[in-house]
Amino acid sequence: MQHHTPRTQRGFTLIELMIVVAIVGILASIAIPAYSDYTVRAKVTEAVAAAGAIKTSVADYYYANGELPISNSAAGLGIASDYSTDVIDGITIEDGSAADVEEGTIKVNFKAFDTGVTAGDYLLFIPDNSGLSLTWSCEAASGAATLPDQYAPASCRGS
Repeated sequence: MQHHTPRTQRGFTLIELMIVVAIVGILASIAIPAYSDYTVRAKVTEAVAAAGAIKTSVADYYYANGELPISNSAAGLGIASDYSTDVIDGITIEDGSAADVEEGTIKVNFKAFDTGVTAGDYLLFIPDNSGLSLTWSCEAASGAATLPDQYAPASCRGS
């Protein structure tokens, strides 16, 4: 008389595999939108870096003349399209004639890229000369600009 030992199970059952696939699907559905936001933010960072150089020109003009510049040429800058890249459409210094925008404000216009940023969206870098030195604030859609807050640097988002 032969004695049979019960077979030990090897591998995964179909239901176990389906559970793993479902978990991976749920994680991917969370991670992919977060990653695409991240890539847009990385491109917006280019605009923030470009505005840094423009801020220096505005500050130079302010300290030399005691007032803020009202155009690119006044601040010794090229025309808006000189600052065009694959992300930036142009950078202008505002003259204060538009509502909500003070003179000397740096306006960074974006081209359309990825899915979140449409052509014409912009960020504003606003000078404050009320103290002894020039300080800057930044605004996105929660302020006077139009770039969606989710893509803007943390310093530009509304409180």
